[in-house]
Amino acid sequence: MSEAAEEMTRAQLRHGLRLATLLIVLGTVGGQGVPSILRHLGGYPVPLAQLAALAVLAAVLAGEAVLLLRRRTWGRLRQVAVAAVLAASVLSYVTLPEGRTSTSVDWIFGAANWVGLVVLLDRPLRAAVAFLVAHDLTALVHLVTVDPNRGDLARFATGSVTVIGLPLCVAVVAAVFNSLSAAAAASRAEIERVRISEAIAAESHRRRQQRLAELSATTVPLLEGLADGSLRPEDPAIQRRCAIEAGRMRRLFAETDTVANPLLHELRHCADVADRKGVVVELDARGQWPTPPVAVRRDLTEPVLSVLAGAASRARIAVVGGTDLVSVSVVADSGEVDVPEPVTPGVHVETVTNDDTVWMEVRWQPTPQPTPQATRKPAALPVS
Repeated sequence: MSEAAEEMTRAQLRHGLRLATLLIVLGTVGGQGVPSILRHLGGYPVPLAQLAALAVLAAVLAGEAVLLLRRRTWGRLRQVAVAAVLAASVLSYVTLPEGRTSTSVDWIFGAANWVGLVVLLDRPLRAAVAFLVAHDLTALVHLVTVDPNRGDLARFATGSVTVIGLPLCVAVVAAVFNSLSAAAAASRAEIERVRISEAIAAESHRRRQQRLAELSATTVPLLEGLADGSLRPEDPAIQRRCAIEAGRMRRLFAETDTVANPLLHELRHCADVADRKGVVVELDARGQWPTPPVAVRRDLTEPVLSVLAGAASRARIAVVGGTDLVSVSVVADSGEVDVPEPVTPGVHVETVTNDDTVWMEVRWQPTPQPTPQATRKPAALPVS
């Protein structure tokens, strides 16, 4: 399952939990709170205050229903909604008959707790606990101000178990679910990080094996010959081979560098081999060209390597390119040079030798990409 699909599943589960909680609260407020108000409406000192408190809770529940339909959360309005629920609780207790706290007349004792939980369901558990304690303290303050007896306190304590306990169980379930969702997201990110690290390690290993395979065809036999004495280091031909292999190794390592112009970057590394021998190398570039593939860049730089390996004192490299042609030329006092034929289609080599001076040009013409032609609709036939 993709990360987007997992996030969508978690969002659907959170949405379902909020919807189920809202339905429970609507049943509690509508099935217990409203009938209790209507049944005892004449016994309240200020009946309109109780109706106003009920209207505030109804407005909060309506807001939750709208947010659920739009699949949004309370956001910045959350504090306003919680304050409104607590204000409705205070308003109801201020106009509650004395000695009626946590009785059937005290309808808000078992209603405001659930409404506040609806607003705080997706918040940390401590937020729901703080609200439930604040709501319970509101009822307790009203109780102690009317000189309660032991029966009132026992009734309040018994009612508080339900008023705090049941919503707290739902809040704990929501907190555990949110924690599991966060842990699942963190685990998913960690697994993705490990997969990326493994992929990078595997790609690096593959590239190292590829480099070793490329070097084993020419470099390894040269090193073995120098080691067993079958090749003499003082031989000019062996020295040229060593210079060519050194340039190839530098080019091979430069191919993995992230640069703006890989072709010029690799040519500079090829020129370092001649520069270390004291050969004065000039590199000139004109124009802009598309980045050639690695195989094409090797064919473009291979003649340069061969010429620079035998240069005695001076060499000049010129790169000219555009969208339809890339040309790499080199001139040096290296005498005749044997260059293998390019292996990439579209790459051509031309060589001109004059005494000890050799001029060599390698040209590459990018294959033009076919442009899709617009589909022409047939003309409408005239209606006779």
